[in-house]
Amino acid sequence: MTTTANSMVPDVVVVGSVAFDSVQTSKAAHEKLLGGSASYTSIASALFAKTGVVGVVGMDFPPEYFEIFRTAGIDLQGLQQAAGKTFHWSGVYEDNMNNRRTNSTDLNVFADFNPVIPEAYRTSPFLCLENIAPALQARVLDQMAKPKFTVLDTMDLWINTTREELMNVIRRVDLLTVNEHEARHLTGKGSLLKAARKILEMGPKYALIKKGEHGAFLMSHDDILIVPAWPLVEVVDPTGAGDTFAGGLIGTLAALGDVTRENLHTALVNATVAAAYTCEAFSVDRLRHATRAELEARARAFRRMLP
Repeated sequence: MTTTANSMVPDVVVVGSVAFDSVQTSKAAHEKLLGGSASYTSIASALFAKTGVVGVVGMDFPPEYFEIFRTAGIDLQGLQQAAGKTFHWSGVYEDNMNNRRTNSTDLNVFADFNPVIPEAYRTSPFLCLENIAPALQARVLDQMAKPKFTVLDTMDLWINTTREELMNVIRRVDLLTVNEHEARHLTGKGSLLKAARKILEMGPKYALIKKGEHGAFLMSHDDILIVPAWPLVEVVDPTGAGDTFAGGLIGTLAALGDVTRENLHTALVNATVAAAYTCEAFSVDRLRHATRAELEARARAFRRMLP
């Protein structure tokens, strides 16, 4: 079953995991927080543009978590609720928050996830494919009409186990986003600039490489844009920061309408600020209370810091 049945056509469609996260840091521990890549990405995107989410949760997914999405203005036609338990990840962060250890990953209903794109979503102009299996990402692309701009995320698991399928999907998208480790792993290049160039040779127009506390850079065939990270005094929980970055980026581009150099720079700034909100609290607790006006004010302050 799906959770709603209306005919909204979102500006942005986000496909990925909606999950429970149990997170422990040196200062606190929390059980079964709202997590999953699609949760962070869609909430960030919805700050800027009409957003719909495609994913699956179990019958144990609480009403208050559905309400977080609805309050953010996210359309839930594509969020399936299946018999069984919700995907549950558990992990521990070291004191410096840069390294984390996974304690357990229980896929539960996500193990049988078959993304069905609602009819109303198929003409959406902006699509964000989070780091689900490449075969599922391809299945989503097959169901879409022709998005104006598609963002793809992936991870080491798929690079190791389904590389050929992954390469076929990479050819079909406009932007590939990976962290610095994944960029080196995917391309075999030690230099991140060489890695980005190699990604462009794989087919996308843009390569976005996220470097955590050191910011990110976006490369095209003839240009490069670089942004530092927002200076945080304290990182409470960085889970989902990269997914939030993707949501801020694609949501901004959808709001602006065209993918130009100027709009990409604006999107990178907004994405950086949104990701910082996620790091300021556990789960989506800071991000979901942010307003667009508040984010844009911080984005202006961020721009003043830049050279």
